Amino acid sequence: MASEMTRRPVSNEGRIIAFPSGTGTANVERCARELGRRHGADAIEFWKAECRRLADQLLAAGMSERDAGERVMQFQEDVQIELVLSHEKRAVAKSQKR
Repeated sequence: MASEMTRRPVSNEGRIIAFPSGTGTANVERCARELGRRHGADAIEFWKAECRRLADQLLAAGMSERDAGERVMQFQEDVQIELVLSHEKRAVAKSQKR
């Protein structure tokens, strides 16, 4: 799921940039859990803060704004996929209890 996000990017100058650890699978799953239990304005504020935090980490690590924006978009997609998968798992588990 988040395999693309766990690679360490290399800048155009050939310098290696440490990739912030907060963008991996565990963070995707954590954000999906939080979004699954939050609603309305609370969910929106949480989501904005998480995406901003990630963007800030990437920029601080030396990533270009364009590349950081792409990573944030990929992170958003990964979290949305995780939300759908977790919803499906709960629905299957609920149907099997009947």
